[in-house]
Amino acid sequence: MNVDLRTIGDRQEIAMLLARIAHLADAGDPAEYVRCFTPDAVWDLTDATDLPMDVQTISGRAALLAGVHERRAAGIQGPGTHTRHDVSSIAVEVDGDRARSRAYFRYYRGTDGAPVLAAMGVYADEFVRDGDRWLLRRRVISRG
Repeated sequence: MNVDLRTIGDRQEIAMLLARIAHLADAGDPAEYVRCFTPDAVWDLTDATDLPMDVQTISGRAALLAGVHERRAAGIQGPGTHTRHDVSSIAVEVDGDRARSRAYFRYYRGTDGAPVLAAMGVYADEFVRDGDRWLLRRRVISRG
């Protein structure tokens, strides 16, 4: 396998973007969270088993921002909810200015005491390079 330094750097930047998105979902500024996505981004929750939300597809930054506010108002995520998104086993494939990744996620509740694993699954993500940074263009959230 012949991988150049730029590809290695791109993979690392994308892994850090995934971490940043998780951190912002749990405790960050919602506007900063949505800036991690392209203006036309799609967030597709295909299985909401054990989650206090419905299967849904959200498109565009305005809808993503509204979704963050809804989840925070419902106590599903955000400051004071004692929830945590954990992302691991990240595999990234870069093709020029586009990339795809597959990662496992775990969603915990009760992180102010003995955490409870509430959900786990897979993020299948697509990214595009925007100048000198990567943005998430599509996220499909599934259990498989």
